[in-house]
Amino acid sequence: QVQLVESGGGLVQAGDSLRLSCAASGRTFSDYAVGWFRQAPGREREFVSTIRASGFITSYADSVKGRFTISRDNAKNMVYLQMNSLKPEDTAVYYCAAGAVPGRSRYGYNYWGQGTQVTVSS
Repeated sequence: QVQLVESGGGLVQAGDSLRLSCAASGRTFSDYAVGWFRQAPGREREFVSTIRASGFITSYADSVKGRFTISRDNAKNMVYLQMNSLKPEDTAVYYCAAGAVPGRSRYGYNYWGQGTQVTVSS
């Protein structure tokens, strides 16, 4: 069992940066891939980024590639999403998720946090 808690969201202006954190509890966290997803009002939850258990392989949605960076510290049971050059279209609730099947599909992730709101004003 893995419990996830996101933090770091907030209200920023376009062009600003934020770093989201995902704190995990559970002995086997380091065995799981971790993904970040986001959901804007009226829209489906969409993939943002994922990182393999080892931390050496990452993947990004085209919409955030070059602006967002995912990383993890297994010793601290933490995963981060550094978000730079934020745009109004990045506004959403951001969720971290852990699962044994890494990938871009939300269905590969078994454990989810409660989400943190990111709002980017123009």
